[in-house]
Amino acid sequence: MKEISVKELETLLDEGKEVNLIDVREVDEVATEKIPGVINIPLGLLEFRMHELDKSKVYIMICRSGGRSGRATQFLESQGYNVINMTGGMLAWEGKVE
Repeated sequence: MKEISVKELETLLDEGKEVNLIDVREVDEVATEKIPGVINIPLGLLEFRMHELDKSKVYIMICRSGGRSGRATQFLESQGYNVINMTGGMLAWEGKVE
């Protein structure tokens, strides 16, 4: 499983790189704080909404601590998607939030 640290992701965002962020936390968790531009697909709905994702793009998976996003990363990898897990999750995130 590919991984990216919160600092590496923050650097990509600061450099203006185009990144595709998927937050697999529940809707109420994302409502309190999220990384700007993130798409929320709760882990329990991922199997039913993965058709919304483009297999030619790279997605960075996010959750509270890195556990759910790790499961999401493994699942999507098994389905042929190019995904990276953000280690540490939002607990470790020190960048911008909305």
